[in-house]
Amino acid sequence: MNVDGFFLVTKAVVPRMLAAGHGRIINVSINEATMQRGGFIPYGPSRAFTDAMTRAMAAELEGTGVTVNLLAPGGPAATRMITADASPGFRAKLIAPEVMGPPAVWLASDEAAAVTGRKLVAVDFIAGERPGAASDTA
Repeated sequence: MNVDGFFLVTKAVVPRMLAAGHGRIINVSINEATMQRGGFIPYGPSRAFTDAMTRAMAAELEGTGVTVNLLAPGGPAATRMITADASPGFRAKLIAPEVMGPPAVWLASDEAAAVTGRKLVAVDFIAGERPGAASDTA
């Protein structure tokens, strides 16, 4: 689902964005540890695809006005993937999904028009860090 959905949606919207001369693609990512964690097949590897495809698309679309970036929460988020048997201590450390909103809005803004091929971590963004350092490269 993650691989097919990502590819098909992108295939549908990129021609329209190119025709308009601008556009923003923001893909949701996870950390590398989760991509490689046992018990997370096929989810983890499908997210590794998202990261790789985002980098390739950003390079391919560079200079077109269409940006392609990744956004990750910055740790385990309070989603349906958290099982009912998770400990209260673990649950207390979960990141609220709403943390993704402000960096997503920023990536879609004119202020981020030159930002492409980056992986933003939402909790770092909220803390005031913005793309620009070499370590932000996806």
